[in-house]
Amino acid sequence: MQRVGHPKGAGFPLRRLILLLALACALVGSAVVAGPARAADLDPYLDLPLTNRYADHYGGGVNRALPTDLGRLSELVTEARASGLDAHRYAALLFQYRLVQATTEAGIDLTGWDPAKGFAATRADMIKSYRYYENFQIAHRNLQWAGMAGLVGADFGGGIADVVLAGDIYAIRGLQPLAARIIETATSVAGPGLIGVFPKGLQTLAYHADKITPADLTWFAERVLVMQKAIFTDLMPQHVAFVRDGLRGIDEFRRAGIIDDAVATAWQGIASGDPDRVAAGNATLLHREQFDVVGWQFDDVRNYRKADGVGAALTYAMTLVGSPSVAGVPALRDFIPFVHTTRLANGTTLTITTPIANWDWSVFDQRWRYVTTELLPRYRDLVDHRFADLVATMRVPYDTQFESHRPIFNIYKILSDAAARTVVTVH
Repeated sequence: MQRVGHPKGAGFPLRRLILLLALACALVGSAVVAGPARAADLDPYLDLPLTNRYADHYGGGVNRALPTDLGRLSELVTEARASGLDAHRYAALLFQYRLVQATTEAGIDLTGWDPAKGFAATRADMIKSYRYYENFQIAHRNLQWAGMAGLVGADFGGGIADVVLAGDIYAIRGLQPLAARIIETATSVAGPGLIGVFPKGLQTLAYHADKITPADLTWFAERVLVMQKAIFTDLMPQHVAFVRDGLRGIDEFRRAGIIDDAVATAWQGIASGDPDRVAAGNATLLHREQFDVVGWQFDDVRNYRKADGVGAALTYAMTLVGSPSVAGVPALRDFIPFVHTTRLANGTTLTITTPIANWDWSVFDQRWRYVTTELLPRYRDLVDHRFADLVATMRVPYDTQFESHRPIFNIYKILSDAAARTVVTVH
C-alpha cells in the first residue's frame, strides 16, 4: 500500500515556519522579562533628585539637568509614561513638566526667575504668579487655596516690598525712637527689668536697630523671594495637574512620590464638590504651604544673626505691618495685642497694654493659629456667600492690588499710634 505524504520539499518551509514562530515567541518573552523598551534619550532624565524643589539653591527649575522647553518636556513625559516605568523614576521630569506648564500659562520665564536677582528684577514674576493664583480661583470655585494665596499675596508682597525689599535702612532705623518710647513708658514706672517682657523683635528695633545693615536687608529680601517662589513651585504644578487631568494627574504625582497620601486625599476632597470636604482639602494644602514649604525657611530667617536679634526684628516688622485684605480678618498686630500684668515688690499690680503684636508671624504655631481661626473661616464665608464680590476684587489688575497695599507710609504711624496709646496702670 502506497503511503500518501506531502509533496517533496514541503516539509522544509513548514519546519522553518515553526522555528520562526518559536523564535518570535522567545523574543516576546524576552521583552516581557526585560521590561518595556524606551528610547535612549530618556535615560539622562531618569532618577534625578529634586535638588531645587524649594527654590533655595538657584534660579530656574527643580534640577539643572532638566530641559525647560515645554515641547521637549511634553515629549519626554509622554515617552516615560508609555514606557511603563515606575513613576518614581521620572518624578523630577514630571515635576519640571508641570512647573513649566504653570510658568508658561502665568507668563513667567522659568529660566530667568531667580530670587538672588533681588526684588526689582523679580517683581514682575511675583505679580504674575499672584495673578495666576487668582485666575484659578475665578475659574474654579473649589480652588480656594489659590484664591487665598493670591489675595493675601498682594498684602504681604506690598508690605514686604516697602519694609524690607526696598532696602531702605533708614525706614527701619527710623522706627527706633518709637519702639523705645513704647518700652520706656513701662520702664519709667517699674524700672528696666521690664524690658524683657516685650517682644524680642520690638526690643531689637528699640535698642539695636543700628545693627541692621543694608546687607541684612538684601539677605532678608532674597529669603522672602525664595519662599514666594518655593510656594509657587510646590503648589502650582499640582493645580495644573488637577485642572488638566483631574485626579488622574494628582495620582501620578502621588505615585511619583512628589506628594503624599494626605495631599492626594485633600485633592479628592476638593474634587468631591462637598463644601466641607472642599474646605478641608484646601486647608491641607495651606498647611503644606505654611509648614512643609516655608515653615523651616521662616525659622531660618527669624534666627538670622540671632545674637543681635536682627532676623527676629525683621520678622516682627512683618507682623506689625501685615494686614490681609480678607473681610473681617484683623491685621496681624491686632490678633494678639500686647498685654502684660505683673505684681510688684510693694504688692501692687502693674498692667501694660499697647496696640502692638505680641507674637511673630514667622513662628509656625502662632501663624497657624491665626490662619485657622481668622483667615480660613472668613475666606470660606466669602466663597460660600459672597463669591461674586470676591471675584470682582480679584478681577482688579494685580499691579493695582499690589500697589494698594504698600504700608511704608503706615509703619511709622503704626508705631507712633502704639506709643501714644501705651498705657501703664498700677493698682
